[in-house]
Amino acid sequence: MAKHLVIMAGGIGSRFWPMSTPQHPKQFIDITGCGRTMIQQSFDRFDGIIDIEHVWVVTSANYKALVQEQLTGINPQHILLEPCMRNTAPCVAYVSWKIQKEDPDALIVVAPSDHLVLNVPSFQQYIMQGFAFVAGGNRILTLGMTPTRPETGYGYIEQGELQEGGVYKLNSFREKPNLPTAIEYLQKGGFTWNSGMFMWSVDTIVGELRQYAPQIAGVMDQMVDTFFTEGEQLKVNELFPTCEKISIDYAVMEKTQVAYVMPAEFGWSDLGTWGSLHTLTKHDESQNAVIGDGVTLIEAEGNMIKVPSGKKIVIQGLKNCIVAEHNNTLLICQLSEEQRIKDWHD
Repeated sequence: MAKHLVIMAGGIGSRFWPMSTPQHPKQFIDITGCGRTMIQQSFDRFDGIIDIEHVWVVTSANYKALVQEQLTGINPQHILLEPCMRNTAPCVAYVSWKIQKEDPDALIVVAPSDHLVLNVPSFQQYIMQGFAFVAGGNRILTLGMTPTRPETGYGYIEQGELQEGGVYKLNSFREKPNLPTAIEYLQKGGFTWNSGMFMWSVDTIVGELRQYAPQIAGVMDQMVDTFFTEGEQLKVNELFPTCEKISIDYAVMEKTQVAYVMPAEFGWSDLGTWGSLHTLTKHDESQNAVIGDGVTLIEAEGNMIKVPSGKKIVIQGLKNCIVAEHNNTLLICQLSEEQRIKDWHD
């Protein structure tokens, strides 16, 4: 059974404005200043596990050139272009039907393109364990991140009965909680953060989509004969927008009887907001996190600052704020108001 990687790269990262824009979203940006963009890091961490000929990217038609520029060597037939955003269930269905046509025995890991993993060797161990588990039968596995704090920005997974190899039956998904509920989850135990990473055989996911998302499966069946032909994109452009707009969590994971969760720890963050970047970036003695080499701070505390290298900036007296500059657009706002950023720009 060959192992395949699917990278989902269609989002627009609206809460990371002004660095992330609909024209150039965060998965194609080096957010952490490490020299590799988020999608490149997502690709890199599977090195040695998955051959490049088995790497697939599902993205917006608007980002085709960015994917080809940043992930050289991927088969052009493996870059799937969505004509519009329909959430993750149609995305997963499209790539699964196409993989099944090329490799009916495939094992698949689905990963977001814009998450951060600090401990790659540990991550790879969990992925190999996961592949071994889903190869053993009709099973869907998600990686659950062991919570380190009462986080209200993530969804949670409740574990059920312990299975083989540190895997649990998946009991239920929980929406992003309020703070008292998040504290209760931590105290009670048996809850993990929903990472949005999934593993399955192609037969299993196609079968579950047929059962629980028949409308989407029907659209895929209408498109499948054009896959790997010159007429594929035309047919996808015509029919993909008719798919129900729904997440894979709602469409399949909350209904299936074969879902499991593997609690994992490898320094994970979905890097969804400036605040999450602040948490993960090295702080100075005043809890400022700075990315950029021209920043001078005076009597400043608790700030997240991201400016281009070489850009000289002096900040005095600012506390608990985001300061971000990109392409001559400047954002200054309270860290506590970061969820509103997506509403402040076109």
